[in-house]
Amino acid sequence: MKAYSIRFFFIGVVLILMPGLFSSCTTVPETGRRQINLIPAAEEIQLGLTSFDKMKKEVPISKDAAANALLQKVGKRIAAVAQLPNAQWEFVVFESKEANAFCLPGGKVGVYTGILPITKDETGLATVIGHEVAHAVARHGGERMTEAMGVQSVGQILGSAMGESKWQAAVVTVYGAGTHLGVALPHSRLQESEADHIGILYMARAGYNPEAAVGFWERFAEYNRQGGASTPWFLRTHPVDDVRIQQLKGWLPEAKQQYRPQ
Repeated sequence: MKAYSIRFFFIGVVLILMPGLFSSCTTVPETGRRQINLIPAAEEIQLGLTSFDKMKKEVPISKDAAANALLQKVGKRIAAVAQLPNAQWEFVVFESKEANAFCLPGGKVGVYTGILPITKDETGLATVIGHEVAHAVARHGGERMTEAMGVQSVGQILGSAMGESKWQAAVVTVYGAGTHLGVALPHSRLQESEADHIGILYMARAGYNPEAAVGFWERFAEYNRQGGASTPWFLRTHPVDDVRIQQLKGWLPEAKQQYRPQ
């Protein structure tokens, strides 16, 4: 396919997709960022419910009464201030050494026991839950699926446009690496920062001192250093720890204005 044919082909694809893209534009609560999400909210929620049920069957659930009670307490306070319509809230502590947590679409929250020594207390756990719930509120999962669909579609178009060219494999490979480094990873870091921002507001509204968020991420940064985390910044899915902490400090004045101790 000649160069001008490829150019007009791509223009045609864009013109066809534009109405759908504009109609799928939504606004992220709190930050006001515009996003494109082609995944219906109901479908996203169903995926979350199905995944959580599957996980509860495959991953051991903690029997630590104190940890479970604390998660229920913190989770309900964060849920009360979160903008997540049709949420079916559920909070579960999973037995795992991994220092992680998540919130699936539909309000399904999981916390791994491995992160509890880093959260240390109620406010530390509120930092984590606020961040994870923020991902669900901002519909980051559907946005990532939409992005992946777009990248895959353009890759297929590019491969077809190259025809039987001897450069086809090389071009598709370079395109894949380029979209991962230039689109997927930066977008992932943006979403993590956005969840930090929304999360610190949620914990403040729920009655937790937002200054505790800085303390938690400082402890998490130390945990990463002790673990020998050395991934270059441009290959990371999350912001560099020092950058993350500075961003949180910048959002503290806004969060403190909404802080109402309970």
